[in-house]
Amino acid sequence: MRRLRQIPVRVLVPNVITLLALCAGLTGIRLAIEERYELALAAIVFAAVLDAVDGRVARMIKGTSRFGAELDSLADFVNFGVAPGLILYFWGLKPLGNIGWIAAMVFAICASLRLARFNVQIEDPDRPVWAGNFFTGIPAPAGAIAVLLPIYLYFLQVPVPPTLTLIYTFVIAGLMISRLPVLSGKKYGARVPPELVLPVILVAVCLIALLVSYPWYLLTAGTIVYLALLPLGWFSRKRYQEADAAALRTGRAAAVETGQAPSPVPSDDEGDARPARLN
Repeated sequence: MRRLRQIPVRVLVPNVITLLALCAGLTGIRLAIEERYELALAAIVFAAVLDAVDGRVARMIKGTSRFGAELDSLADFVNFGVAPGLILYFWGLKPLGNIGWIAAMVFAICASLRLARFNVQIEDPDRPVWAGNFFTGIPAPAGAIAVLLPIYLYFLQVPVPPTLTLIYTFVIAGLMISRLPVLSGKKYGARVPPELVLPVILVAVCLIALLVSYPWYLLTAGTIVYLALLPLGWFSRKRYQEADAAALRTGRAAAVETGQAPSPVPSDDEGDARPARLN
């Protein structure tokens, strides 16, 4: 009988973080059923934080694995597709009857479609190098945080009609599966200059303090700013495409002068730019 190879602990650590995020998402569903919406939203935000951490931890300790990538994708579907949809349904869409349930289902389905498209596109060998600076459509964690905006406003004493919540849910679901290029922030690098270490730490501490002290103000403002900045991705990608086109024309002109065949420039058939799987 063949002896199974032992798995390094460093491979298990990011998977444990992913499972903790999954537990947070499932707990958010339970809290929504119990009408404890403040804690339900906190669970989704906590799951989003863990989702941002697990991949970085995996790369830092060299614990990436195919199993972890698939687990991360399944956890994202539950945490940022199913859980937000159900929270919205129990909070404000339920009075609309079947159409409210349809909206919750459409959001969860769009989250799954976006994740499935991502899983396919990451293996595309023809993507240009700069494609790593963009997502295709709103990423699932950002979509989950954004779609809960009506509940943030409710806690700020700003009433949102169920019909408006319904329309807004469909809009965010559509943005998740759209072809809109969304800046990923990866081009800014993973390292911080020495002179900016203390300011970055200070900003992070202030954000955490604001999130704990004034969660609804911060989440509302962050969501509105994020949605307002979405067009920047389109303009940024357009500049990259124009640069590629100019490089292609220059290469062809040089090839004509030298009598050599120009080397092809990768096309941008796929706008998804999320780098290799988180873990």
